[in-house]
Amino acid sequence: MATTKGKKPIIMVSSTVYGIEELLDRIYAVLTQFGYEVWSSHAGTMPTNSAISAFDNCIQAVKDCDLFLGLITPYYGSGVVGADISITHKELSTAIELNKPRWLLAHDHVVFARKLLEKLGHDDAEKRAALPFEASAVLDDLRVIDMYETAIRNEVRFRDRTGNWVQKFVSDEDALRYATAQFYRFQEVERFLEEQLANPRQVMERVEEDRS
Repeated sequence: MATTKGKKPIIMVSSTVYGIEELLDRIYAVLTQFGYEVWSSHAGTMPTNSAISAFDNCIQAVKDCDLFLGLITPYYGSGVVGADISITHKELSTAIELNKPRWLLAHDHVVFARKLLEKLGHDDAEKRAALPFEASAVLDDLRVIDMYETAIRNEVRFRDRTGNWVQKFVSDEDALRYATAQFYRFQEVERFLEEQLANPRQVMERVEEDRS
């Protein structure tokens, strides 16, 4: 994370858009108000290079950002060619591979559908891929469940999993509340660290005053 004075930490918001446009607008407004630089394809603030593809621009943004906010919705996302995964799914996988500080949200429809299919014996990506499936108002692609399992690091033994917290949301208000709480706290931590680097004695004196 960038803590150099005068440089805003950069948060990338995953490129999923369809059906959550208003939520993305609200998240962008809140995070910029907190003082972050927000990279969002929906808001048009994602850095782009005309010499490379949209897919590569998104992946490069994941590599260059300080923090990653991922949203898993009932819509799998664009950029899918044949058996390839979507841009949004690849962004998430890249953030995990790079061990980026990340905060992840998953819609209740995705979590519920996964549990239901598990009960019916379709408990992995290969079994789900063999199912006859048509896009619906609930899910447009069963691979959104694969993306959720990527987020919770399902391939890792449970006791060895780290960075696997995924917050379920039902409404825009749920998602916005989580994002607000998490990034407001992060801003406070960053401010404390910057003050400590600038004047450690003053900060320690303040801590002692708070204890007394």
